[in-house]
Parts: sequence; C-alpha cells; structure tokens
Amino acid sequence: MTTFKPGTKASWSGEKHQLAFGATQVPVVNSVSFGYDDMDEWYEIATGQREGHIYGRNTNPTNQAFEDKLKDLENAEAATAFASGMAAISNTLYTFLRPGDRVVTIKDTYGGTNKIFTEFLPNMGVDITFCETANHEEMEAEIAKGCDLVYLESPTNPTLKIIDIERMAKAGHEVDALVVVDGTFASPINQNPLELGADIVLHSATKYLGGHSDAMGGVVAGSKELVDQIYHYREINGATINPHAAYLLLRGMKTLELRIRQQNENAMKVAQYLKTSEWVTDVFYPGLEDHVGHEIAKKQMKDFGGMLSFNVRGGVETMNQLLPKLKLAKRAASLGCVQTIIGPPRVTSHVECTPEERAAMGIPEGLIRYSAGIEDPDDLIADLEQAFESLPKEILTAEVN
Repeated sequence: MTTFKPGTKASWSGEKHQLAFGATQVPVVNSVSFGYDDMDEWYEIATGQREGHIYGRNTNPTNQAFEDKLKDLENAEAATAFASGMAAISNTLYTFLRPGDRVVTIKDTYGGTNKIFTEFLPNMGVDITFCETANHEEMEAEIAKGCDLVYLESPTNPTLKIIDIERMAKAGHEVDALVVVDGTFASPINQNPLELGADIVLHSATKYLGGHSDAMGGVVAGSKELVDQIYHYREINGATINPHAAYLLLRGMKTLELRIRQQNENAMKVAQYLKTSEWVTDVFYPGLEDHVGHEIAKKQMKDFGGMLSFNVRGGVETMNQLLPKLKLAKRAASLGCVQTIIGPPRVTSHVECTPEERAAMGIPEGLIRYSAGIEDPDDLIADLEQAFESLPKEILTAEVN
C-alpha cells in the first residue's frame, strides 16, 4: 500500500488476507497449531517455500496482520513482532552482535536499553561506546574508528534530544555498520527512519501504535534480509507476541494518524504554555524554535510528536506537590496513550538506573515527562494552571533569593 497516505495505511494495510467468513475485521486466532492434510503443502509451508502457518511461536494470522500494517507504515520490506518493546530491542541486538563487536550509541537512551548496553552486552564481550547525545561530531569520530552497529534514538526518552538520523546513517554505512533506530517517541506518522538511511527501525508498540495502554508489544521493520534474521532469533528464543495483544494493537492503529495529529497539537500548545510559566525553568520539546535540535527535527520529522519534558523550580519537592494536583493527567509509566500521562523518569522510563546513572545521562531527578493525550488542549493547560496556582509561593521566593 505504498501509494496510500499514512492515515489510509493505518486503517487498511495488512488486513485483507487475514479476513475470514466475510468478516470486516481481523479475528483473534488463538490456535497454537495449524494442520494440513497435504504433506507436500505442509512441508513447503514449514520450510518457508510458501506462505502459511504451522505453529504459534513462529507465526500467526492475527500477528501477521499487525506486522504487515507496520511494515506498510514504515515503507519497509518486512516486519516482525514481539511480546514487548524491550523484546524487540534485545532480540535485534542479540541477533547481530557477537563477542568482540563494537557498538556506538548515545548516552541517554531509554532506561531498559541503557541496561542492555551497560550490563548485558559487556558480559558477552561486546564493546559499547557512549557518545554525548546530539554531539554529531563526536559520534562521527567514534564511528569512523570502526564499529559493527550504531544504535540511535530520536527523539530521545526522556529529554527529547534530536539525532540527525541521515547524517549518522551515512557515517555508519561508511564503516559497514548496521544502523538501528528506536522510533517509539516519533511514531511512523511523524518520522520514518528507513527513508533517512537507517537499516532497522523498531517500536515499543505498547505506546503510540496501540495508543490505549491496554496491550503490550514490540515490532521491528527493515529489509527482508535483516528482518528474517531477527525473526529467526525470535522464533527460537520465544519472545512472540500474543494474538490478543496483536489484535488490540491492530485496532488501536486504525486511529493512529488521528491520535497523533491531536497529540502533536496538544504537546506543542502545552510546551508553549510551560515556556511562559514562572514555575518552569526548562522545557524540552523539539517543536519549540529555541530547542537545540529544532532545525534537524524540522528536516526529518513531519511533526514534532506528543512527548515533552520539563523542569520546575524547587525540583523534586515541587514535582511531588504538583503531580498529585493534576486532574487530567494519569500519574503512571508508559506513554502515547489517548489520555495524558505524566511522571518523573526516576520512577518510569529510567527506574532501573541509579541516581548517578541518570545524572550521567543528563536526567535530573526532578525532570517531569509529559505524554500529551487527545483531550482538548485548553483543558490540559487549564489543568496545569490550577495545579501550579495551588503550590506554595515560598518556593518561588526561595528560588529568587
């Protein structure tokens, strides 16, 4: 469906061949096994010579519809799904990395990803080089020394830094490195890393793709050659997505463009409001013209996303008083939901990290991550205003003095 626009792909892609009995919606196929009377047909399907399914850990019609929809949205040759976003990330890395290999990445990746880079891969004998996020010259210099894989995240979680994907992909390919991009924060509606030169794009489907915080999954897209290798690792190691979760993600993706459109608008308006608040010291949103990565974001993103983060005067003390006073923001982990979600990275995205590790990644303990939902933006701003107005004014006075 490459000739259709994203909103149409989100609604229609991947579903036609999985419909049955005249149904207009893809069914949840819970069968673990798939039987065949014709032994030759069974053999050909089992050995990949023709399409079909033999066992639920390998493939499933519901799961395939979800994979095909994402494949079309990313304009990829192939896609494969996982039980979670971290399964997508870890399986991708473990598929391609071997003892003695070298990875060049950025300092402030998602907390779970960071743990793979700081704990698990070094134990396998993989060398990890962390570069200052968005310092493109440093990254290019490290990549030029030779590496096997370049791992990027843009916008980053939770500080919304922007990486020039096209530039880093070019640097990676000059040394024959594989370039992997976590596109979760942007979604396929706002950004398509494969079109910018990346080899693999991956998503935590739990977030924007599903959009309702009721199903967990992950997905990887890229060339058929690369995705087939990742699929093989996944089918053997077993991080398969559940068909019911795939169904819920499929259903959520039908409204993906509509949701993203509203979340983009809401995040921009909230970020602009926060810039005017006396309580706020820093706002991190790539749509703001004074954001250090704004020009790169304009070049490689169709819009700036529904995620932002900010610091408040008084740090953790103010944050602890502010968040419970919000009526239109769920204080919870995750993001990308139809309802606004808010929380500090120290108990959400980077809870696995120590305060010292978060500080090294440039994440203050009082940083607030804000995932804009699809509510009316005026209501979201009014909710923030009433929460700020309820805070003790002596915090502001103390900051000034």
